[in-house]
Amino acid sequence: MKKAYLFPGQGSQKKGMGQDHYRFDQDFRKRCDQANEILGFRITDIMFGDDENALTQTKFTQPALFVHACALFEMLGHQPDVVAGHSLGEYTALTAAGVIRFEDALVAVKKRGELMQRAGENNPGAMAAVIGLEDAVVEKTCEEVSAEGEGTVVPANYNARGQLVISGNEQEVTTAVEKLKESGAKMAKTLPVSGAFHSSLMESAREELDTIIDDLIFVPPKAFVYSNVTGMASKDPDVLKQNLKKQLMSPVRWTQTLNAMYEDGVRHYVEVGPGNVLQGLVKRTLTDIEISGFQ
Repeated sequence: MKKAYLFPGQGSQKKGMGQDHYRFDQDFRKRCDQANEILGFRITDIMFGDDENALTQTKFTQPALFVHACALFEMLGHQPDVVAGHSLGEYTALTAAGVIRFEDALVAVKKRGELMQRAGENNPGAMAAVIGLEDAVVEKTCEEVSAEGEGTVVPANYNARGQLVISGNEQEVTTAVEKLKESGAKMAKTLPVSGAFHSSLMESAREELDTIIDDLIFVPPKAFVYSNVTGMASKDPDVLKQNLKKQLMSPVRWTQTLNAMYEDGVRHYVEVGPGNVLQGLVKRTLTDIEISGFQ
């Protein structure tokens, strides 16, 4: 039975994540201490501390999630068949598959978090969760609102069937939410995020992040990696690099990723990281499968 390891993105962080492993597992602690040294600050203080506000800042959230999930995966000591990560989690997936060195990926993730936080501050936007409508209805509404307004709104995350997140300028997101409610959405509400991720409002971060990714050494993976921008698997380092560059301003095609995994024979899914967000999305998308988590 093929097994997929899934790595979460922003939103899955929680106070104290990894603290017990740090206390009792020497290898986990060693990896975290290495990360502290690379980052130039103690990310473990943010992961284990009481300041939940700090942990929700994008510039800290992303390296915290990356370090935590990488150290967890190494504890498992497993050779994956396939891997995928949701947004930030794609960097973890590439590291778990041996495509990028942990040290290099962490530097890139640190910069990604800083760039995305700055882009959100300089070009404020919004995101909203939409539940209960077909993808095509959400896509058409976003197109109509963008055409009528001065800004833009686009699908940002295809999380599960009937569960999308939209992203863009605040006014256009607000207008889209109202229209989607009128179209019969079970829920459509804005999210407490620091920027319009996976939309053109991240443009100011793109060029510098592209340069950082170009400088990363990608090698052939030990397992198939499913990219967010296509939802498809590859073992070609050049393809994986180009897909990662496109990811910042493209939608996360998570529903398509899970369906493609299933079609490729994957029946066991393991979420590696804090919380159970991805486990929930798997359950909503697929049947006749095994799902577990390690945190």
